Amino acid sequence: MYLWNKPDWPAFSWDESRLNKLLVHVSREQGRLLGKMEVLGFDLRSEAHLRTLTEDVVKSSEIEGENLAPEQVRSSIARQLGLDVGGLVPADRNVDGVVEMMLDATANYREVLTEDRLFAWHASLFPTGRSGMNKIQVGCWRDDSNGPMQVISGPVGREKVHYEAPPADCVANEMAKFLRWFEQPGDMEPLLIAGLAHLWFVTIHPFDDGNGRIARAIADMALARSEKTGQRFYSMSAQIRRQNKNYYDTLEQIQKNELDVTQWQHWFLNCLLSAIEGAQQTLSTVLTKARFWERFAKQPLNKRQIKILNRLLDDFEGKLTTSKWAKLAKCSQDTAYRDILNLIERGALQKDAGGGRSTSYSVVSD
Repeated sequence: MYLWNKPDWPAFSWDESRLNKLLVHVSREQGRLLGKMEVLGFDLRSEAHLRTLTEDVVKSSEIEGENLAPEQVRSSIARQLGLDVGGLVPADRNVDGVVEMMLDATANYREVLTEDRLFAWHASLFPTGRSGMNKIQVGCWRDDSNGPMQVISGPVGREKVHYEAPPADCVANEMAKFLRWFEQPGDMEPLLIAGLAHLWFVTIHPFDDGNGRIARAIADMALARSEKTGQRFYSMSAQIRRQNKNYYDTLEQIQKNELDVTQWQHWFLNCLLSAIEGAQQTLSTVLTKARFWERFAKQPLNKRQIKILNRLLDDFEGKLTTSKWAKLAKCSQDTAYRDILNLIERGALQKDAGGGRSTSYSVVSD
């Protein structure tokens, strides 16, 4: 039997005495982080928000086995937020769709979550009407035409069923109950609302695909409501990605248990705490970037140098070489080398250890 089979479903409960200490700690850390971000000023907060959303969208898709190009995600978010950032690249339609959903969930957190809004999110996730090679029902509840909705793993013929969702003919009614609760949760602690919303939604599993991503977007929406801000400074999806196996193991255990979801809420709060603590790295990176540009703001740099320096300061993958510079800046290797030498002379770049054909360069931090 699964949670939804229980006679008193969906009367969830939990042991507040086991959660109170952790809940107070997480709420305090959440407040401290928001306080630190508040004093940064508009531009730095926007940069932190952009970094966090980029990571959130990329990692939420990774959890489902889909790898999105981070530079496309960043560019899509920047364009949709109207941020003036350098190095924008074209984004695929599926990238824009995921970004549209996440921005609607968080930036428009005050708006009522409705059936039509969820359908719009789902259609944004699957603009071609397909998940991979498979045609799916888009922008509507699943109909189970291909059999029960199951979460499975393993090779064909030896699949393991981890979970089976309620039948399709129950979904509309179940989602109506969920949406009424989400908009009127009573006096429940806001962070517990986020945890329960995530669990409840994935237990119903109302769509053919995309349920995990939408569940995480709903949780982010609940967290945005708790903070009364549409800007995100920590990524739950990135933290869930780090704890991927534990995430699925905990879900499976809870969904085969009783309606006392203390264990799930405890797991969710700990995951949230780790995500908030991880935001310190985002804050540090944003401040480092700000200090760097303060040093070189008055120095005449060409467009190529500004573009590549921004890429280096935005979690550049691998090592910067002359050939990489030429490719990214769309210039000759001779021009790339002159650009690099100029920045070394100014103290913005330094040559890494090693040399010859493997010579690479990195930003000089203050």
